[in-house]
Amino acid sequence: MWPAAFGPEGAADLFASLRAGIQWQQEEIAIFGQRRRVPRLVAWHGDAGARYRYSGTDHAPAPWTPALERVRARVRELSGTEFNAVLLNLYRDGRDGMGWHADDEPELGRDPVIASVSLGAPRRFCLRHRRQPDLKLDLELPHGSLLLMSGPLQHHWVHALPKTRRPVGERINLTFRRVAVR
Repeated sequence: MWPAAFGPEGAADLFASLRAGIQWQQEEIAIFGQRRRVPRLVAWHGDAGARYRYSGTDHAPAPWTPALERVRARVRELSGTEFNAVLLNLYRDGRDGMGWHADDEPELGRDPVIASVSLGAPRRFCLRHRRQPDLKLDLELPHGSLLLMSGPLQHHWVHALPKTRRPVGERINLTFRRVAVR
């Protein structure tokens, strides 16, 4: 993890640029056969053909914005990995969150590398082992940080950003991925 990958001023500028410049959407996804609104706003950007499907929803990428290109270049510099798409999540307050899941969709390949950039209010990010649920790790991801998840992590662990009752500000999370182009 790089706790200050973007520095305070760079992170603040990126947050403002992405908050205002992205076409955020509240999607509906299929959960156990029922359509539900996701408790966050999302956007999908990437190279042409970098389509992504999860929870019954197909995502065609919007083009890279200049701000997203800057973030992608910094993530590539730190991680040494080339990414062709990014999922953006906007958590408006503590009532928005993400349940337990793994980023293990087929188009991500066998051992996907996921680079997670956090901007805005720090939130608790939780990891839990699939077979040993008592094996857990909680991290507070600070403003401007980069967390790299790679190797077999998605096979053996699930992760979540739990909702919270404590007052928290807005948070933007960008998860960069390498998607098989169709």
